[in-house]
Amino acid sequence: MTQTPTHQPAARAEATARFTVPAKHPMVTVLGSGDSLLRVIERAFPGTDIHVRGNEISATGEEDDVRLVQRLFDEMMLVLRTGQPLSEDAVERSISMLRGEEGSGASPAQVLTQNILSNRGKTIRPKTLNQKRYVDAIDTHTIVFGIGPAGTGKTYLAMAKAVQALQSKQVNRIILTRPAVEAGERLGFLPGTLYEKIDPYLRPLYDALHDMLDPDSIPRLLSAGTIEVAPLAYMRGRTLNDAFIILDEAQNTNPEQMKMFLTRLGFESKIVITGDVTQVDLPGGTKSGLRQVQEILDGVDDVHFSRLTSQDVVRHKLVGRIVDAYDRFDVRNSERTGDRGGDRNGK
Repeated sequence: MTQTPTHQPAARAEATARFTVPAKHPMVTVLGSGDSLLRVIERAFPGTDIHVRGNEISATGEEDDVRLVQRLFDEMMLVLRTGQPLSEDAVERSISMLRGEEGSGASPAQVLTQNILSNRGKTIRPKTLNQKRYVDAIDTHTIVFGIGPAGTGKTYLAMAKAVQALQSKQVNRIILTRPAVEAGERLGFLPGTLYEKIDPYLRPLYDALHDMLDPDSIPRLLSAGTIEVAPLAYMRGRTLNDAFIILDEAQNTNPEQMKMFLTRLGFESKIVITGDVTQVDLPGGTKSGLRQVQEILDGVDDVHFSRLTSQDVVRHKLVGRIVDAYDRFDVRNSERTGDRGGDRNGK
């Protein structure tokens, strides 16, 4: 009886790589306290055996994974050479970048060591490749749109770039604005003074300022007009020269407001517009200016659209999972209803 040979899938090539940590770097800075960083790497590469002996690390497993582990340790060393400590989050993000989830061939060290602003011992820097691209775009374009879900650093990084520009005298003032749609643009029915009415909707911008500047200097800068925080309606009729201007929550502008804001641009100024097109709070039937402007300005010179995703969320890890869960729900819901182009609230 003749047996038919069975074709087994070819086994993947196995490889071993060795990496020596320079003596000037204590192993705890590479492996983490209680080997916490090593455990992150082992969880990410379950099929790779990673062993540590003295200051030598070896990795044995499938060739592609071993090559990634080798690159990971190379990148980790580049970060450590800058004097910046490594965290579990930084290692996880490095692995994600090297695997191409955030961009093929990305260098985690370049992303994680790009400092934007330092204040009171805290350094603000991008944490993902898309965030780095967003920050770089702000440097090279006059108008930049940062579009993505909550927690991706859209506004925070823009604020840091604004403060950096002010401190380096690239601009003379910072203007921060939001549409106050939650209370209606007129704000007429709320009790209290005008300041009390608008303050709740501008509070997130004040909070970010307190992270980036000496709190004692903020009232002085506000009173001098060096920093202005105001509702979008207050921008009408103005030309904004020599300023870094940020429009936050731009998904809550209507098309007319978006056009009005964009045409405030003056000489030697820069505009950053941030928003999340899945979180529109406009009254029923009103189109989002942020949705429409992507079609109108697509391809216009010196205008850049940076798009961030749940992979760029830098809040609690659960926030990214929540964003993904809502996106999946929206896809299922649109398939049932046949509506593939609306906002989350049906607009």
